[in-house]
Order: sequence, then structure tokens, then C-alpha cells
Amino acid sequence: MGVMTSHVLDWDGAYRGDTGFQGPPPWNIGEPQPELAALHRAGRFRSDVLDAGCGHAELSLALAADGYTVVGMDLSPSAIAAANRAAQERNLATASFVQGDITSFTGYDGRFSTVIDSTLFHSLPVEGREGYLQSIHRASAPGARYFVLVFAKGAFPADLEVKPNEVTEEELRTTVGKYWVVDDIRPAFIHANAVVFPDAPELPPHGYDDKGRIMFPAFLLEAHRD
Repeated sequence: MGVMTSHVLDWDGAYRGDTGFQGPPPWNIGEPQPELAALHRAGRFRSDVLDAGCGHAELSLALAADGYTVVGMDLSPSAIAAANRAAQERNLATASFVQGDITSFTGYDGRFSTVIDSTLFHSLPVEGREGYLQSIHRASAPGARYFVLVFAKGAFPADLEVKPNEVTEEELRTTVGKYWVVDDIRPAFIHANAVVFPDAPELPPHGYDDKGRIMFPAFLLEAHRD
């Protein structure tokens, strides 16, 4: 599953479809991650929203369809182009997408009331976390809420050569807590399409959802800016 770490993965290649995946990348499930969709339904998000590391931006598009103003940011020009196309096709004027480095972007000081990280955190190199947390903090308004859905330690085989930077609860709390007031961390799931990697160690025994997708152990963190 090493194809999911940023310092090795050619992200743009993954979104263009030329890194060996059969079909879309496994994390592209064609809809928002269920854990975040539940928060959306519960009315937990407020405009303006930053979708950090938005990818094909199903979450941004779902929020915009509900009238939220959303900015999606991703490093991959191909992902941003696909998100822009989808927004135009669906006539969603309140979603905009920008190609940028989430660990060092500027130009949005104090703008966002909600920042959502749908499976970005574990894709960053560990040394990129500080810049990322500082950058989104700078872009958020006082009282802004921050939500993170991230792979938990043990989601992938320990001997997998290249894999996402999974977190323990304590590591997540400590890292985010330097910049944000952490309100809650709870066990959650990241749903991904089942993919077979030749010669890769077998995945730990995870459950499946009703659409046949693997449910990887994750954490859902909620925090706010003072």
C-alpha cells in the first residue's frame, strides 16, 4: 500500500491513472468518506470550508451541493482539474479548487470557519506536519473547527516497506495540540476500494462495508482554534 505515501507516490500520476492501479486509486470511493458525510448530515460544518488535500473532492462537491462555500486544495494538478470539471458539470458555483502545497500555502489568512482533512494527514511526510498545521491555522478564523480522518497505527502490516504515516492517538493529540485545541479523538474507519498489490504482505484482518470496501482502522479528531 506504499503507493499512498507522499514522498514516494507520484500523486499526480495516481490521479492520471498511470501508477498501476486498476481503475481509480483505492481512496477514490466516488463519495465522501462515510465518517465525514455523517458529520455533514449532523450540521457540524460551517462556511467557509477548506478541504485540505481534496483529491477528486467528493467532499467539497457534496458540501457545495448543499450551499456551503468550499475551497479544495491539492498538490496534484490532475486532481484539481478533475474537481473543477466535476464542479462545472454539476453547476456548483460555491466550490473552487486550487493547486497548492498544503504545508506552506498563504493568501487565505483568517478565512475558514471549518478545515476538513479527509485522509491527508497520514499522506504527509512526518516532517511536513508542522508546516501544514501552521498553514491551516493561519488560514482559519478564530473559533474555527478542524476535523481529521487519519489511519490508525496497525492499519497496515508492520513489515510493509512503504506505507502511510499511521498515527497513535497520543501522537495525533500531541502533534495537533501544538496549534489547535483538541476536543475529541475517537476510533473511526477509512473506507477504501479493495486493491490487490502483487507481492505485498497480507493486510491485517479488517472488516468490509456493505459496498465491499475495506474498513481500515482510523481516528477522527475534532479540534478548534481559540
